[in-house]
Amino acid sequence: MMDALHWKAALLGVVEGLTEFLPISSTGHLILTAALLDFNDERGKVFQLVIQTGAMLAVVWEYRRRFAQTLRGAGREPVATRFAINLAIAFLPAAVLGLAFGSMIKVALFKPVPVALALIVGGVLILWAERRAHRVTVDSVDDMRWRDALLIGLAQAVALVPGTSRSGATIIGGLLFGLSRRAATEFSFFLAVPTLCAAGAYDFYRNRALFTAQDLELVAIGLATSFVSAFVCIRWLLRFIMRHDFSVFAWYRIAFGLLVLVTAHFGVVDWSSAE
Repeated sequence: MMDALHWKAALLGVVEGLTEFLPISSTGHLILTAALLDFNDERGKVFQLVIQTGAMLAVVWEYRRRFAQTLRGAGREPVATRFAINLAIAFLPAAVLGLAFGSMIKVALFKPVPVALALIVGGVLILWAERRAHRVTVDSVDDMRWRDALLIGLAQAVALVPGTSRSGATIIGGLLFGLSRRAATEFSFFLAVPTLCAAGAYDFYRNRALFTAQDLELVAIGLATSFVSAFVCIRWLLRFIMRHDFSVFAWYRIAFGLLVLVTAHFGVVDWSSAE
């Protein structure tokens, strides 16, 4: 039978899965949700990173044929080789900067007010990007060059700031750099696999002493709910972008960020517990 801690793990998994691939910042939502649930000690913060792996596995399952073809064809088939190289190139900027500045960012910015401000600023940038003329030069992921991958990788590195949104940075960056809406969205999905896997594994290894064997059950619950909710979200988002832009997510970010700032200012919610 599930106790309160198990329900918290399940809820955080759902929040992670639903927000990881939408341009609204999964990290920001996890920080704020964990604060409300009082599950944001050091162990809770590592848990939030680890359960991102569940969302990553949802991408692997949804695109299992594509990943299988890449593994079989890398080094032999030009398309598979170029795809693998592009993923590696796009992964590197966030990996290098994360290793260099990750701890500093976590101490300084994993707090409600910086997250809220990043949500608002990111929302404004999405609205600005959507109002620009969108000239498509890369229609499909398979048409991407290494320069396109590098630019999207640099955009993803900006998302080291919590509240920015990894998917938001890569998708909107992709649109600004000439990718079609579907190509930018799908490459954001693909790039999540090495990024989330590396971040979760690295943080769990560094902080493994915080966890006991009993905590594995919590991690399993968080991974399972993250996987299911992310899978549903991926399917929905691919249909959504066929007829809509990302403005609705921009307005949501701005409204949510303002809500956090207002509730913090007037003491409606004690967000200090998230610091």
